[in-house]
Amino acid sequence: MLHFLLENIFLGIGLAMDAFSISVADGVATPHMSFKRALLIAMVFGMFQFLMPMIGWIFVHTAMGYFQNLTPYVPYLAFLILTYLGIRMIQEARSEEMEQKEENLIAQGIATSIDALSVGFTIGSYTLPLALLASALIGGVTIVICYIGVHVGKKIGTLLAGKAGLFGGGILIAIGLKILLTALLR
Repeated sequence: MLHFLLENIFLGIGLAMDAFSISVADGVATPHMSFKRALLIAMVFGMFQFLMPMIGWIFVHTAMGYFQNLTPYVPYLAFLILTYLGIRMIQEARSEEMEQKEENLIAQGIATSIDALSVGFTIGSYTLPLALLASALIGGVTIVICYIGVHVGKKIGTLLAGKAGLFGGGILIAIGLKILLTALLR
C-alpha cells in the first residue's frame, strides 16, 4: 500500500506542474491576492486533476470491456502516453514562453488537467475504491502544489515556472518507464 501511495503522490506531482506554472503566473499577476482567491485557484486545479483520471478510468471500464484482448498492451500504452506527455512538458518548459492568458480559471483548470485524463487509462486495472484513492491523491497533491505556487509567484516571480515543467516532465517519463519495466519483468 505504501508503494501505491507513493506512486500516486509522485504521479500527482508530475501532473500538477502545468497547474503550478499557471498558479505561479497568477501569483505574479496579482501580488496582493487574497487567501480565498489563492485557495480557489488551488481547489479548481485540484478538482480537475481528480476528475480527469476518474473520467479516463470510467472510459476504460465501459469501452475496454469490448477490447479485452488489448489488456496486455495497457502498460505499453501507459508508457507511451506518459513519455509523450513528459517530453511535451519539457519542450514547453524549455521554450521559455510564459504568456499571460486571458482564460478564466475553469478553462485553465481544464487545460492543465487534460494530461490527467490519460492517467485514467494507466489506472484502468484498479478497483473503483483504488481509482478514487489514486485520483484523490493526485487532486490533493495538486491543491497543495498550486496553493504554494500562487505564493511562490507572489514572492519571486516566474523564475521557477520554467523549471517546474522540466521537473514535472521528468517525473511523468520516469513513471511511464517504471510501468513499462514492471510489465516487462513480470
